[in-house]
Amino acid sequence: MQPSPLMARTVKAGFCTQQNKYCSKKNSSAWKMTFLNIKPIAWAFSLTTLGTEMLNSVFSFYYVKLFLHLYKVSEVAFYQAQMILMIWNALNDLTGYFHNNSKADCCSSRHSSVLYGAPLYAAAFLLPWFPWKYYHEGDWLSGLHLVVSLCAFDSTLTFVQQAQCVLFAEIFTRYESRLQLIKINQVASLVGSTSILFCGLISDNMEILLNFQVIAVVVAILATASLYAGMCHISHLEPKRSPEENLFSETVQDLPWTSVISLMRQILTQKNFRLFLIVNFFQVFHLTFFSNFMMIFVDNLIPTDVLPSSIRSIMYGAGFICPQCLVLISQSWLRKFGYYKIILFSFYLEGTASIVMLLLGQQYYYFLALYLTVIMSPLSSMVFGINALFTKPAQSLAPMVILSRLNQFGYGNPNKSTILDLHEAIFNLICLVPLGIAAIQILVWSPFSIRKKTDYTGAF
Repeated sequence: MQPSPLMARTVKAGFCTQQNKYCSKKNSSAWKMTFLNIKPIAWAFSLTTLGTEMLNSVFSFYYVKLFLHLYKVSEVAFYQAQMILMIWNALNDLTGYFHNNSKADCCSSRHSSVLYGAPLYAAAFLLPWFPWKYYHEGDWLSGLHLVVSLCAFDSTLTFVQQAQCVLFAEIFTRYESRLQLIKINQVASLVGSTSILFCGLISDNMEILLNFQVIAVVVAILATASLYAGMCHISHLEPKRSPEENLFSETVQDLPWTSVISLMRQILTQKNFRLFLIVNFFQVFHLTFFSNFMMIFVDNLIPTDVLPSSIRSIMYGAGFICPQCLVLISQSWLRKFGYYKIILFSFYLEGTASIVMLLLGQQYYYFLALYLTVIMSPLSSMVFGINALFTKPAQSLAPMVILSRLNQFGYGNPNKSTILDLHEAIFNLICLVPLGIAAIQILVWSPFSIRKKTDYTGAF
C-alpha cells in the first residue's frame, strides 16, 4: 500500500520540525561546548582584557565633556594638550623597543610589566576626575591637568598593553588557540564596556560629579583586581617553553636598531598593509569622534523631555555593547563571506545610514538617537585594532578638528542667535563626517587583494 501524498507531506513536515529542533539544540549545545572547551589560560588572559577595557572605555568617553564643560578648559589649552599627546603617543610606541631590552625589575618579564603597571594604570585613570582646585574659565591649571592626565594615561596604557600583546603572541602560538582567545576576549570587552552604562546611570551622565568620582574609584579597583587575577593565573597556567623557544625569544629581543628599521621598511612596502593602515586610521578617527563628543552631541540635539538622562545612559552603553554582540553572533557570516566582504558591506551600511539621517533631518529625535547608537561603534571597528604607531595621531586630530568646527558656531558661548546654527552644524557633522569617512574607506579598501576567507580568517 502506497502512502498518500497528504500522509507523505505530514511525515515530511514532522521530520523537518524535529530536524529544526535538533539543529537548534545542536547550535545551542555548540555554543555551550565552545565556552566549556576554552582553556583556563584563555579565561585568565580575558581577565586582563576586561580590566583594560573597563578603564579605556570610561576614560575616552567622559574626559572631553569633563574638561570642556566642568573644568572650562580654554580652546587653546585643549589644542595644546592634544598636540602634546600626539607627540607623546609616538614616543610611547617607540619606547617599546627599550621596554623589551630593559633590565629593570618592572620590565624583567611580561608578567612583571602588567603587575607593576596595573596600579599605575588605575591611578592614571583616576587623575582627570579629581580637580586640583576650583577651576575658573580658561584657568591655565586646568590645561596642565589635561596634559598630565592624557600623557599619564597613555603611558601606562601603552606599558600594560605592550606586555599583554607580547604575551598573546608568546603563549597562544597555535592558530586554533588564537581564534578561541579572540572570541572570549570579545566577551570580556563587551562586559568591560558596560562600565560606561553604570557610570552614566549612577552619576546622571556626569551631572553629579561626586557620584562619578565614587564609581570611577570602584571601576579602577575592579580593573586592577581583574588585571592582577588574570596575570597571576597566567603565570601558573602558562606552559613551559623549550630551550629553543627561549633562545629564539632572546634573539628577537636583542635585534639591533638597524634590523628593526629594516623590518619596518619591508612591512611598509606591502601594498595591502598600507591600505589597511589608511582604513584603520580613518576608523580610529571615526571612533574617537563619536566616543569623545557623543554626550555633547546628544545634549545639544535631543531635548531631555524626549530622552531622559537614564535612557541616554542606556543609549551610550548600547552604542558600545551592541556592535560587540553583533560580532559574537556573526561568526557564521564571517566564515561564509570572509572579513573583506563583511568590512566592505559595513562601510556601505554606514554611508547609507548617514545619507538617510541627513535626508530625514534632526527633528526626528528617536531616529536620531537610533542612528547615533548604531554609528557610534560600527561593526568594522570590532575587526580593526586601534593601537598602532601610525593610527594613534587620529586620536588627537579628531578632538581638535571637531572642537574647532563647533567653536566657529559659538559652542563655547552659545546664545539665542547662534544656538540654531550650532545645532545645525552639529547635525551636519554627525552625518557628513561618517559619510565622508565611509566613502574614503570604500575607495581604499576595494583594492585590498587578500579577499579569500581562507587567506586571512585569523589575520585580523
